[in-house]
Amino acid sequence: MAEDQTETEVKFCTFNLSQIEVILRELKAHLFSPRTLEINLRFDTASGDLMRAGRVLRLRKDDLVRLTYKDNSQNIKGALSRREIEFIANDFDSAKQFIEALGYEVVFIYEKYRTTYEYKGTHIMLDELPYGNFIEIEGELETLRPIANELQLDWDKAIPASYHALFERLCKSRGLTFRDLTFENFKGIQVSPEDMMIEYADQDIF
Repeated sequence: MAEDQTETEVKFCTFNLSQIEVILRELKAHLFSPRTLEINLRFDTASGDLMRAGRVLRLRKDDLVRLTYKDNSQNIKGALSRREIEFIANDFDSAKQFIEALGYEVVFIYEKYRTTYEYKGTHIMLDELPYGNFIEIEGELETLRPIANELQLDWDKAIPASYHALFERLCKSRGLTFRDLTFENFKGIQVSPEDMMIEYADQDIF
């Protein structure tokens, strides 16, 4: 069954992801999903109609296969909110062929390792991407800032941008010419938050 809901989340870049996990364990947060590799395919028309409208059509493979559609996002008090429709598919390759048969093509592939905790009705995702480590907190808007404070994250350094948007900034600043955000493509490449015009949100990290 497809799940239609509003996704509200906030994203931070972190210098010390393992320390955030220590804090979560001290807070007795529940490990909802252990560290898992995600492979994400983002689809669009040949002319980029979805991206131009701020919409997302994505196929994700981790422990399951998930097909997701997202509306254009709105920035609400530093968090991003948008409608999301997601359902589980039986087979990754068949789902990919189905989407392509509708006239869409893969325009972007990105990989990350994700560990998910559950705490006070929110999901806290610890994300390891080829260009750095991030934390996403997803839940009701009024819960996001208090939980960020508990994790010792500076709310003023929240990132109102997608991983794809950050990748585009990085490609522009560093002159990268490859299309996909994969660990293989980033072998031997050192990246700093400044390359993506963001800052670490960890408080008192130095």
